[in-house]
Amino acid sequence: MVSNRHQLFTLFKYCVYALLALNVYLFFMEEWTASRLQYPDGVPFGSLIEAYAATIDTAAWLVLILMFETETSILSGEHFTRPVVWSLHALRVFSYCFIVYAFYGYIVNVQVVGQVDIAAGITNLCDVVAGNWSYAVTLDQYELITNENCASFSDAGRYYQYSGMQVLADEAAFIDILRLAWLDVINAGVWLLVVLNLEIDVRLQEHGKLDGTVLRISNVSKFFIYTVLFLAAVYWGVKGDFVDFWDAFLWLLAFVLIEMNVFNWRQESRDDRSLTMVERSAATESS
Repeated sequence: MVSNRHQLFTLFKYCVYALLALNVYLFFMEEWTASRLQYPDGVPFGSLIEAYAATIDTAAWLVLILMFETETSILSGEHFTRPVVWSLHALRVFSYCFIVYAFYGYIVNVQVVGQVDIAAGITNLCDVVAGNWSYAVTLDQYELITNENCASFSDAGRYYQYSGMQVLADEAAFIDILRLAWLDVINAGVWLLVVLNLEIDVRLQEHGKLDGTVLRISNVSKFFIYTVLFLAAVYWGVKGDFVDFWDAFLWLLAFVLIEMNVFNWRQESRDDRSLTMVERSAATESS
């Protein structure tokens, strides 16, 4: 029975990781489509992080969480040889570089989506159908304005044009998009706190020090951190698109699974210490 539960838990974890891998592709397709409007002449190498921040971020996070999974669940103590440890650390540093780089990309993206001007002379979206204009539906999602959909987007009467782009948005859409861009920044920053907390937990657990007051402080900080991430996921569910909400939900679930790995690891370490103490006591009595 215990073995079956463990197998189901393991299968569930890897299904979550597989869905996160699929999200890398979904974000790439979404950002690739958006980049064709943002960079009509092609994305310059120096602007890759701005154009593909979510794709790069998600891919780097996927590598990182697989490293945590390997360290907290797959490998046992005898497997932590020097080459293995150095390989895990190198891959983690590699991931962190791209995660921090993506965080910078989110900050730059706020500046990009915040650069708008009043679209002079445009008071009705149906008047620009012949001009190859698009409407900003949400962050990084644009739809070509056609005779069939022009009346469905907005009847605001005044529109903003994104700098250097044939893209329009009314005031309400612009504010929503700017808030979503800032949410990306906040979310990415809070996730950096998550991995900092988790790294500290893992290192302390390796030395048998994840207990008592230290453990309570860690748990309290995680409560506030994960609450912020949960609220961000809810906001994406209301104001963003399904991919953003689904991705946020999956990452919360994935890191809860990693936390469970750490909990099980800590429990196994306690059991091993208790068994060692019993064996020593028995050896002492027999002698």
